[in-house]
Amino acid sequence: MPDSAEHDAATGAGAPAPAAGTGAAPQAAGRLAVRKTYKLYVGGAFPRSESGRSYAVTSHQGGHLANAALASRKDARDAVAAARKAFAGWSGRTAYNRGQILYRVAEMMEGRSAQFAAELRDAEATAPGDAERTVSAAIDRWVYYAGWTDKFAQVIGGANPVSGPYYNHSAPEPTGVVAILAPPESPLLGLVSVIAPVIATGNTAVVVAAEDAPLPAVTLAEVLATSDLPGGVVNVLTGRVAELAPPLAAHGDVNALDLAGAGGLAAELERGAATTLKRVLRPGPGTDWRADPGIGRLSRFLEIKTVWHPIGT
Repeated sequence: MPDSAEHDAATGAGAPAPAAGTGAAPQAAGRLAVRKTYKLYVGGAFPRSESGRSYAVTSHQGGHLANAALASRKDARDAVAAARKAFAGWSGRTAYNRGQILYRVAEMMEGRSAQFAAELRDAEATAPGDAERTVSAAIDRWVYYAGWTDKFAQVIGGANPVSGPYYNHSAPEPTGVVAILAPPESPLLGLVSVIAPVIATGNTAVVVAAEDAPLPAVTLAEVLATSDLPGGVVNVLTGRVAELAPPLAAHGDVNALDLAGAGGLAAELERGAATTLKRVLRPGPGTDWRADPGIGRLSRFLEIKTVWHPIGT
């Protein structure tokens, strides 16, 4: 007959009971936590960098937070290919459906607001409650642009007066694949503010996350992957801006470039973009990401198609 210790181990007798109301089994003493592996987000999947590299991400106090994937030029090219593949399907959806999907992103972010707030507190020295307010503003920003998806065409396009027996109508169309350098000073609200208007108008995006604070971008990628957004519409790379930005600026299949996080590389990247006649948005210094965004970013990544049609007898 087993002794009492062996009997307790076999039957579970003597083990501490779960806390009332939790419904969870007790955690084994000395158990190691399952640490998260941070990856890229390309084509709706979460691959590691093809180079196998990573880099340390630290808090604003210098403490180690995680090792993020260090994307390579090959990863950037793969992200552009995924964005181009997704463009036809995404731009072909109805404006109303795109708005539904952007609203779904806001819903999913709401459910993970505590995680986003914790990541912001790690990334930035914030006043009490400021991280929570920033997360709320980022969620509201998705809702704001979701409401614009079926309205911007009426504001930006329209019928044009002409002196002749013609009907003249202008309509905005998405420009294509947009490469975005996320603003480092606002790794969540600024990130949402540069992604949402691009995809609201039917474009697809390749995003280089804030180099020193990439974790909110990776968590946002997980939200996008579970919010009905088709794979490839948004692709998120983590790594060195100086390594990833030049090949994106010069890539022939990238149609536009947002230099929100370019810093001192902006002039060089503009020269690289000029070789393929890209649209370039270079925000001024000190952008207030909490301010009313208006429709400025909606219109920057659109082409205007004008149709002439004879009328009368």
